[in-house]
Amino acid sequence: MRKIVKGSEPLALTRFKARSAGRNYSDLGPVERSAIRQSCTAEQFYLCAYCCMPISGEQPDTMNEHLLCRDLHPGLSLAYDNIIASCTTPRQCDAAKGSQLAPLTPLMAECTVELRFLISGRVEGLSARAVETIEVLNLGDHESNNKKLVEKRKELARALLMTNGLDPFSPVEDDELLELLIDDLSEPEGGKLTAYAPAIVNILKGWLMAA
Repeated sequence: MRKIVKGSEPLALTRFKARSAGRNYSDLGPVERSAIRQSCTAEQFYLCAYCCMPISGEQPDTMNEHLLCRDLHPGLSLAYDNIIASCTTPRQCDAAKGSQLAPLTPLMAECTVELRFLISGRVEGLSARAVETIEVLNLGDHESNNKKLVEKRKELARALLMTNGLDPFSPVEDDELLELLIDDLSEPEGGKLTAYAPAIVNILKGWLMAA
């Protein structure tokens, strides 16, 4: 995950609320839903809020995900700070979460330190709520749970490291080079971040701390 800073809600949502008092998310039309998707996706730099895979901001690969589910919290269904953009991958992220609560969210700064990503592609929880969140979202704590996601992270992380002159099998590297790569991966280009960049940044920061 990467800490998301929520901005102002899209104008289409504001206008809907002004003319539709007492209504909820299910009453939104395609224009308003699309505006929310696009706005959330842009502030997430075109990465899924949970797994950080690339998303377009449009269907069918992107959906509006409610942190507190609509079924249990209907009064928050139109609250923009309760909505993020998720991928639509089967059995992970929104599709895995359903109406469950993920106690660690990408709106919390702690999400960047309570999850530890490994060069193997796996992710570990460093707190009880992180462990629970990984399970709820099926974020790949082990290959047997989400082999596809683990393999994607592993392959891209190793490819990026090798492209930048780093040996993925020998994490003892020059600190300055690691810091430069962290800065590069943390900076959006054209409003977009590299696929799984937050996970790779997390790996590199772990190497720095261990050096």
